Amino acid sequence: MTDAAAAARAAAEEEAALSHAPVDPDTSAAYGDGPDQVVDFYAPRAAAGPGGPAPLVAVLHGGAWREPHDRRHISPFAAFLARRGFAVASVEYRRGAGRDAAGEHLAGRWPDTFDDVAAALDALPALARRHLPQADPGRTVVTGHSAGGHLALWAAARHLLPADAPWRTDRPAPLRGVVALAPVADLEVADKLAVCGGAVRQLLGGDERFAERLPYADPAVLLPTGIATTVVQGRTDVDVPQAVVEAYADAAAKAGEVVGLTLLEDVGHFPLIDPTADACAVVAEEIAQLAW
Repeated sequence: MTDAAAAARAAAEEEAALSHAPVDPDTSAAYGDGPDQVVDFYAPRAAAGPGGPAPLVAVLHGGAWREPHDRRHISPFAAFLARRGFAVASVEYRRGAGRDAAGEHLAGRWPDTFDDVAAALDALPALARRHLPQADPGRTVVTGHSAGGHLALWAAARHLLPADAPWRTDRPAPLRGVVALAPVADLEVADKLAVCGGAVRQLLGGDERFAERLPYADPAVLLPTGIATTVVQGRTDVDVPQAVVEAYADAAAKAGEVVGLTLLEDVGHFPLIDPTADACAVVAEEIAQLAW
């Protein structure tokens, strides 16, 4: 496939995935005082397993950690998981504010983006018990797409952060697992490939802070987590190339951890969160494998 054909295909997949109308949650709850510090809850619409409360799926949306891309674009995916019988918590977090010299939106805020993801997941069990009684927080799976996939992997590795990291925990998160969808899983490799137009370097504060902050933010150096992890990746993804997730899987193997890597033929970046795409059904099955 030529570069032009690949780009056209990727654009069509993105348009299809983002063409669905946003789906309002059943309820929402704040985990902080800011307008972006909120979780949307979707109640399960069916039985996903052998009875009892439904597994809880925490969803972290993508969008290159940039302000224009919020959780509404992934709400059809959240509703799709709810129809599959999962209780769903879609997490919002602070993203890059302002523009760079070229007029492009900035990616991420340091430390705000990481503050929010850590705070949201710490608060989630209590929030779910209060606002989504159909959920079983004891069976929580975290999933995230693209930049959200990075944050999902990072959230599962907080017990491996440097000792002075404000987000470090003293034990692994009580998760059934992580299902990362086309994640920006190796920040150093993604930076070299200029993934998302240089968003990785912006996320970490630019050239002068990149190397210093990498150990605090890069899932590929925060291994082994001891938490079951599956990565789902389209082989024709031009937004987050397969090389990024392969680098993460290799790093995990070197650390003595096996990461499940599901590679989907003829699938790009966005079908993974498109409820009408076959790839999205694969994602739901991967989540179910860990949740049950």
